[in-house]
Amino acid sequence: MAGSIFSPLGSCSELEKANCHPLVCLLCHEPYQHPCLLDCYHNFCASCLRGRASDGRLRCPLCGHPSVVRGGTGLPPVDRLLQFLVDSSADSEEDVQCANCDRRCAKAELDTMYFCNTCGQPLCTPCREETHHARMFARHEIVSLSKRTKDIHKKCPLHEEPYIMFSTEKKSMLCINCFRDMQGESRAHCIDIETAYMQGCQRLDQAVMAVKELQTSTREAIVLLKAMIEEVRNSASEEEAAINSLFGRMQEQLSERKKTLLKAVQSQHEEKEKAFKEQLAHLASLLPTLQVHLVTCSAFLSSANKAEFLDLGYQLMERLQRIVKLPHRLRPAQTSKINSEYRAEFARCLEPLLMLSPRRSVVGSAGGIGPGIAGTNMLPGGQCSKTLMVPSCPPSSDKMSTSPMVRKPTMHRYISTKVLLAEGHETPFAEHCRNYENTYRMLQMEIQGLKDQVQELHRDLTKHHSLIKSEIMSEILQKSLQMDVQIAAHYSAVEMMRSVFEEVWEETYQRVANEQEIYEAQLHDLLQLRQENSCLSTITKQIVPYVRSIAKVKERLEPRLQEPREPKEEQAQMLLKICDNSEA
Repeated sequence: MAGSIFSPLGSCSELEKANCHPLVCLLCHEPYQHPCLLDCYHNFCASCLRGRASDGRLRCPLCGHPSVVRGGTGLPPVDRLLQFLVDSSADSEEDVQCANCDRRCAKAELDTMYFCNTCGQPLCTPCREETHHARMFARHEIVSLSKRTKDIHKKCPLHEEPYIMFSTEKKSMLCINCFRDMQGESRAHCIDIETAYMQGCQRLDQAVMAVKELQTSTREAIVLLKAMIEEVRNSASEEEAAINSLFGRMQEQLSERKKTLLKAVQSQHEEKEKAFKEQLAHLASLLPTLQVHLVTCSAFLSSANKAEFLDLGYQLMERLQRIVKLPHRLRPAQTSKINSEYRAEFARCLEPLLMLSPRRSVVGSAGGIGPGIAGTNMLPGGQCSKTLMVPSCPPSSDKMSTSPMVRKPTMHRYISTKVLLAEGHETPFAEHCRNYENTYRMLQMEIQGLKDQVQELHRDLTKHHSLIKSEIMSEILQKSLQMDVQIAAHYSAVEMMRSVFEEVWEETYQRVANEQEIYEAQLHDLLQLRQENSCLSTITKQIVPYVRSIAKVKERLEPRLQEPREPKEEQAQMLLKICDNSEA
């Protein structure tokens, strides 16, 4: 038993399968010996808990809940209730002998035995019927053997008098002397033993019912948790399978797109290389011609006289001018950069699999709620933008009707645009935002005017029940159709600017990424230099004592060299000062 005291307990499922006896310790697996009750209401033998306390706390071996222990023993208090059950169980396992006929009753026949609490002796069934039915035993209290009253529970240990009362205030039994010694106020809380027993049984039944309800709830919770654990396991398996499947499909799509992009890169490489080689061949053939004519000019100038120069010089000058005016391709016709837009291609490749929305989106059209009623466009994040919905106005283009919703509300976009324009940077996008705001404000004012007219007509129709001319509604519908055409045209104009801005944004992103990389590298280099300097200081501190000791030894052995060595000591002191300054 001692070897298994500090062995860890198994899980709750293992304890449940073991079907532990309520009077058997869970650590030593033997009947309780001086059972102790922890704050978590788990019981263990005193010997099993001895030595486990630390700093006045004892952690439960079963659930890990800490319990406060007091006293020098380092053990929690003894559980008197469990000790009573253990003692009762031990008594019931012994053979009982009838006090009248000396008949021994085996353990299986204990239910047929009785006990006289007045005589304090056990009786078998025949002796109870024959002897204790006489008139002289009429006042004797005869109960079943299992309900016998022990001596310790019969008399008061202080006055050696039988218990007759029970104090509901102190929860203790009283003898006649204890009752007399009590104050008058406390006597009001005293009742007889029978009444106290009946009330106690009722309260115990209520407590048992509450514990049974808790037990039922606990079992239901256990079943639920086990089911949830199984669901978690199944969900994890399904999630893993989905991840593997999606990853496989992503790999296939990326592999196919990779092959396509590599082919495109190879094609661009071949085309650019061919064009550059053709231009190079042309320039290579042009260079000898230029050299020949330069040599010709130099020779002509050195050998021709004035008459020969005037006769042939203008012809040479015309030839040189014609050579210069020929269409020579001196500059590269295209850039050397190969751009496959692989990031955008990979993103487009993964969009169907990941159900990603485009990075830049516009407001989509929503269905109308009713004539003249303001509908609601739900935006991501729970925001909504109220706009007037006219059901008879079809969308101007499929592109606008199928595009996803905007990610930010209009007010946030308006403020961000104001901040951008206030910075004063004259960029193409800033100019575009300025033009957009002017056009958008004009369109918004037109839409607001139509909305006010429809709301006023709706109010007259529902509240005042007044007639509305059909010409007014036709005029409003016609204006709405015109506004729809203008909005579609403006949308198309803004959409056409996407490719221009995407090139600028891509360059900006690359520049920012390079700057971030350079910045991080700078910090890393500074930290590395600091670490090297720290190591140098540490090594210097370690060797300084050795330098001093060696210098002193040499001074003693070679007195003549004392004067030349003074500068070295000054150098050592300077080195120490430098080390101290570096540490500071």
